[in-house]
Amino acid sequence: MTRRPPTAGPPSAGWRIIRKVGPHLWPEGDREARVRVGLAILALLVAKGATVVTPFFFKEAVDGLAPAAQDGAPGYLLALGAIGLTLAYGLMRFLGVAFAQVRDAVFAPVGQNALRAIALETFEHIHALSLRYHITRKTGGLSRIIERGVKGVDFLLRFLLFSIVPLILELALVGVIFLFAFDVWYLAVVSGTIAVYVWFTFVVTEWRVKIRERMNARDTEANQKAIDSLLNFETVKYFGAEGREAARYDASMAGYAEAATETQVSLAWLNAGQTLIITLGLVAVMAMAARGVDAGALTVGDFVMVNAYMLQITLPLGFLGTVYREIRQSLIDMDAMFDLLDQPAEIVDAPDARPLVVGAGRIEFRDVSFAYEAERPILRDFSLVVEPGRTVALVGPSGSGKSTVGRLLFRFYDPTAGAVTIDGQDLRSVTQASLRAAIGMVPQDTVLFNDTIGYNIGYGRPGATQDEIEAAARAAAIHDFIASLPQGYDSVVGERGLKLSGGEKQRVGIARTLLKDPPILLLDEATSALDTGTERAIQESLAAMGRGRSVIVIAHRLSTVVEADRIVVLEGGRAVEAGTHDALLALGGRYAGLWRRQLAQEAAEEPEAEAEAEVV
Repeated sequence: MTRRPPTAGPPSAGWRIIRKVGPHLWPEGDREARVRVGLAILALLVAKGATVVTPFFFKEAVDGLAPAAQDGAPGYLLALGAIGLTLAYGLMRFLGVAFAQVRDAVFAPVGQNALRAIALETFEHIHALSLRYHITRKTGGLSRIIERGVKGVDFLLRFLLFSIVPLILELALVGVIFLFAFDVWYLAVVSGTIAVYVWFTFVVTEWRVKIRERMNARDTEANQKAIDSLLNFETVKYFGAEGREAARYDASMAGYAEAATETQVSLAWLNAGQTLIITLGLVAVMAMAARGVDAGALTVGDFVMVNAYMLQITLPLGFLGTVYREIRQSLIDMDAMFDLLDQPAEIVDAPDARPLVVGAGRIEFRDVSFAYEAERPILRDFSLVVEPGRTVALVGPSGSGKSTVGRLLFRFYDPTAGAVTIDGQDLRSVTQASLRAAIGMVPQDTVLFNDTIGYNIGYGRPGATQDEIEAAARAAAIHDFIASLPQGYDSVVGERGLKLSGGEKQRVGIARTLLKDPPILLLDEATSALDTGTERAIQESLAAMGRGRSVIVIAHRLSTVVEADRIVVLEGGRAVEAGTHDALLALGGRYAGLWRRQLAQEAAEEPEAEAEAEVV
């Protein structure tokens, strides 16, 4: 995937993200969600209203303690008295906090459902991307992009709606109170303080965002190397490369630590500057209020109220730098995730695609050409017909295009020329789901989920019963091994099946395909990891399963395909020979040469195997 380097991005990028996230805050057709959003906004307004009037009751309570201040006071305030006003002050503080919590509780399901929907959309899209993308992707980096992007959505939903908007509302209300309760100079000082504070915060935060981007890049790099190293654990051990892997990881972590240190230092400068600005504003306003009290224009309660309002706006302003930085970073993280969502799928169903209908199961490759890269063609005018119920084997040297035939059959790619059909239906005209449901695949290297053996076999057919799973395992000659395990079919195989041997993994993969019971089979070196005795048993099972089905066998070991109805020899992306085993040997061409070389190789290996057996 081609990605631009992370940057703060133009404002349009932010609006693009907000346009994508916004509909989840007001989901169409979801009445409950809309009611919750409305109630959350109402709770927000009540909470902010209670917060803004709290200092007013504090002022009246203070003034109420001075008997002289009661002259001219409104009747309802005299009725409440100092104790009543103190209780009212406490009530307002409680309501401000309580309704803020009500707001969060009411909105939580909406936010979490939005988060879930976006995460699901991303997950489904990644699975919809082509094999070409997944071959070139880096798992560690991709997982970090998704993780940060989803967290960014969560942060944006909560803080943009319930931090920035309430902060602006609260500052506006406090400004109005200063204007009407005091005079325009108080408003000017407060507004100036807020303006300088916001300017300073945004400038320093922009600087910090660039440091944060560098820190995230290093974090992604370190995570990517760690995951890649762990996935190749055995290779690392084979080459005694633990030190090298640790050094590579440490180099990335050193860059991360450097950037993280800069982030902490810059945060210290940000906090210090914010504190200085807000303190100067506070001192200036308090000095003006103190002069007003000395002149008799203000009461002590007014002085206290000014102090309370200044302290009150200090708290949300104190979070402004963090919130702004996190929103900026969230936009960057989400931009990376939405770039991923904008990555087009190479293989998509045609608008009028219909489900594949498999009748007899005739497979045809008609004048197919294909290249993973334009300058390196793999198949050239390749033609192949697999008649219904027949087994066709593809043999040839590495790089001749055998595995590519299987990938085109599964429609992981589309041919650049020619067509692939099943019972006359072009694979580009049928749905991918129906196509892949009709084909069973046993790859050369079976990869298993980090789950139980029963789950991995049952993956072949959702809803299969335990008896059916065990029957498939028996057919794949692995039931007795599974039964001998302490946990039986509930035994966990480990990540990528590392707790099983290569042959055991392969037999689980074969059982999985046997359970699927598809009308078309593709066997890509399906028995390459098995010992001779087990291979014979599995070959018999595969042969039995292949009866009445169309089977394509990709083979390197020619002894496994001598019974095939037809053997096709590939070389340079073309079919250069085709026929039965006996006919090709009689021809004395490329297949006969391959056969002689394998016989000679096996003859040379046999004495070594016997010697090893004697030593054991």
